[in-house]
Amino acid sequence: MKLFIVASLRECQEDVIDIFKKANIRMYSTLGVTGSKDNNGIDISEDWFASGDAKFDSLVQFSFTSNENASQGMEIVKVYNESKDSKFPIRAFILAVENSSH
Repeated sequence: MKLFIVASLRECQEDVIDIFKKANIRMYSTLGVTGSKDNNGIDISEDWFASGDAKFDSLVQFSFTSNENASQGMEIVKVYNESKDSKFPIRAFILAVENSSH
């Protein structure tokens, strides 16, 4: 089992939902987040958000899913980002789930 996580601007929500559908991920959760970037100090999240002290209305959508669905979702995100010229690409992550209660 994998945890498939996608972070994007709120404006991309329908695109992310479409990515989940294409990856055969039918159940997922959505969290609203405000992304921030402070130009002071070292920026370990280079290019995550635009430069300057700014805030962005973002979403994190995630699902516990099969290895196959998570891998397919990651590939769809890569193709999506290659087709867009955006300073705010969709970010995807796959984490291993070592244990679960079900």
